[in-house]
Amino acid sequence: MHIRPGRDGDVPVVLAMFDSAVAWLTAQGRTGQWGVKPFTGHPERTQQVATWLAGGGLRIAEQDGHPTGCISVGAAHDYVTPATEPELYVQALVTDRRHATRGVGRALLDWAAQEARARGTALLRVDCYAGDDGRLVAYYESCGFTRLAPFTVGHWPGMLLHRRL
Repeated sequence: MHIRPGRDGDVPVVLAMFDSAVAWLTAQGRTGQWGVKPFTGHPERTQQVATWLAGGGLRIAEQDGHPTGCISVGAAHDYVTPATEPELYVQALVTDRRHATRGVGRALLDWAAQEARARGTALLRVDCYAGDDGRLVAYYESCGFTRLAPFTVGHWPGMLLHRRL
């Protein structure tokens, strides 16, 4: 697996990854996280990905020349409690279900931990969807994160987690 910085032309690549994840979740009846509509063609989602790219924290995982996952790191989202110390925040993580390969998400999170250490921070935080069966929260816990606090955005249930480095 190769993890590279985001570059011009990656916005549609990342949107397609989200589209595949939405379709996969929808097929499982798990529509609470991102709904049922593709991200491609949605101006707000397109701008969100473009902002991650412009911020410099976007990375793409590739295997055999295929983009298989994406992570964006930077400042925390405004809907979570601010950290009391320097941190690196995982703004987004998605794997492309069309090229689902085990370990892509974990590799991207490990990259983020290395990046945080390189920046001299000992705290990596992430938030995620905490509804349905809680599998996403459990996934982050399996990657070394610990629950900090639940929160809601409208009716969307989330969990803030952290990983000490």
